[in-house]
Amino acid sequence: MVLSSPCRLLREQWIRAKYERQEFIYPEKQEPYSAGYREGFLWKRGRDNGQFLSRKFVLTEREGALKYFNRNDAKEPKAVMKIEHLNATFQPAKIGHPHGLQVTYLKDNSTRNIFIYHEDGKEIVDWFNALRAARFHYLQVAFPGASDADLVPKLSRNYLKEGYMEKTGPKQTEGFRKRWFTMDDRRLMYFKDPLDAFARGEVFIGSKESGYTVLHGFPPSTQGHHWPHGITIVTPDRKFLFACETESDQREWVAAFQKAVDRPMLPQEYAGEGGGRPAAWTGSQFPAAVTAPDPVPLQWRHTSSINPSECGQRPTDTGLTVADGGDLWMGGCSVLMPPGPTCSSGQPGRCQVGPEPLGPCASLEPQGRQPRP
Repeated sequence: MVLSSPCRLLREQWIRAKYERQEFIYPEKQEPYSAGYREGFLWKRGRDNGQFLSRKFVLTEREGALKYFNRNDAKEPKAVMKIEHLNATFQPAKIGHPHGLQVTYLKDNSTRNIFIYHEDGKEIVDWFNALRAARFHYLQVAFPGASDADLVPKLSRNYLKEGYMEKTGPKQTEGFRKRWFTMDDRRLMYFKDPLDAFARGEVFIGSKESGYTVLHGFPPSTQGHHWPHGITIVTPDRKFLFACETESDQREWVAAFQKAVDRPMLPQEYAGEGGGRPAAWTGSQFPAAVTAPDPVPLQWRHTSSINPSECGQRPTDTGLTVADGGDLWMGGCSVLMPPGPTCSSGQPGRCQVGPEPLGPCASLEPQGRQPRP
């Protein structure tokens, strides 16, 4: 992935903002991208036909969402993207426009990609900054004790590595197929086309302490690959085989994989290792709160007969911790409650944690504030 173009765009607009528009001197000129609300039209790529059409977008910090509408007079949005799940990164080469922006969010527990641009460089950079500002304000509320320096790196992220490789199936007897791969923290997602809305699948890259290894080349007798430079990722469950077209591609992918393998896993990442949470919630695609400094959470005690081990909690643990920003921590494991507690103690119903219900709402009793274990 080439980062020079988006860097040039951001650098150009930074210079214009400082010297031409003097936005650093007059705070009122910063309102377009820092007021918590933004509305306008952007060119959005259609999921099925690949055509870019003008769509109305509305960013509302009050609702904690970015929405877009298929028609100007539509009362209901076509999609609602929650700020806590949202990421934006410039992708001019992939989108084919110097102002191209890729936005990802959660849809039905999967990562959904949308691709947008605006002909005016200032406008798309203002949108980018507005999204980051909304994320910043969300994290400030979720983590009141965190410093600005801790939160700023969590506002948006670029992918570690992107490009084509060939892959084969779990039996390693199927033919190798060319796929577009995106490395997002510990998640290696693959697509048939770089502009696909959803990934075809993904591979979790754990640490060496958890039994993950990256090797150059293929296992003996591997057949069916068209590209000669192989990579083997060994996991506790199986081996994943990939083929690169050039040796330089192989080196770059191995370096990206090795960086993840050499980094010790955080406690919350173990849940994503075995499919313990939806794929789209693993690694840094989890709300930025996961890797930000520890919040001061609300401590809950569950009184029902829920089996704690179902959510990765040690059987001896009985505490349940819900952070203000929406993270549900269970012992050394974490899963996501979307967004914030969706039910309260004493009310009938069931709390939803990711795709699985936690249990009756009445089974949760607040126990005051304590640090997360």
